[in-house]
Formats: sequence, structure tokens, C-alpha cells
Amino acid sequence: MDSSYITFTIGKQKTIALIAHDGKKQEMIEWCADNKEILSRHFLCGTGTTARMIAERTGLPVKGYNSGPLGGDQQIGAKIVEGGIDLVIFFSDPLEAQPHDPDVKALLRIAQVYDIPIANNKATADFIITSKFMETEYEHKVINFKRSIEERARTL
Repeated sequence: MDSSYITFTIGKQKTIALIAHDGKKQEMIEWCADNKEILSRHFLCGTGTTARMIAERTGLPVKGYNSGPLGGDQQIGAKIVEGGIDLVIFFSDPLEAQPHDPDVKALLRIAQVYDIPIANNKATADFIITSKFMETEYEHKVINFKRSIEERARTL
């Protein structure tokens, strides 16, 4: 077996992070309302205002972190590293400059590093939420970072 990779399992019940830039919050709320039945079977969390607005307007329970500009994106990224986030739905606004753009890029990068599914728009979110993997466990291989670090340390 190749020890360069380890297998992670995303469980049947997923922890889904919901994030939306200001110009996309209404779209996110509508998407959550349209997919309320599916989302209600999973654990939801999100950044500050987005989490609060989804909870208030859809009745879905959403654990809120800080708002994005106040570190919420970084909190979600840390949860990914800890294995506590299985899926990210992030409705980003490509037409509006964001003051916390470096944080957003860091979040997207860490999701990619840990092979976490991430949707950046409604169409991708629709594909993901209707996937057969939403109702089953999913195994995926991720780089064995501990081994990679040990090998780098040996060669320095």
C-alpha cells in the first residue's frame, strides 16, 4: 500500500459550511430554502451574517462563526484542517472586490489541499447536493502530510 496517501471518509451525515458574499446572500438563502429537506439531514455551519440569515429565514439550524472579514473564513478553514467540515458551499461574488480576499483564497486553498468538495456558485451546489454521495459515505485519498513533512525534514 502506498503510504503517501491516507483515506478519509466523509460520513453519511455531513458537516456543510455555508458562506456567501453580501451580493450573494439572498441567492444562498433561496438555495437553502429550496434544498431545506436535504440540508435538514446534515449539520450546518457558516460565517456570521450568512449563518444567521439562513437560520432566521429558513428555520434550519446553522452554527455561526465570525463574519468573513472578522476571521470566519479562517475559522472554517481551521475546521477543515481538523476534519470537521465535509463540504463547503460558498456563493462568492466575482463582480465585487472583497476586503478579505486573501482569507477567501486561503479557505479555497485549504479545501483543495484536503480534497473537500466546494461549490462556488448555485449550479455547482445543485450538482453536489443532488449527488448520490450526499446520502452515503464517501472515501477519498488525501496526501499523507505527516509522512511528507517527515521526508522533507530528512532531506534538509
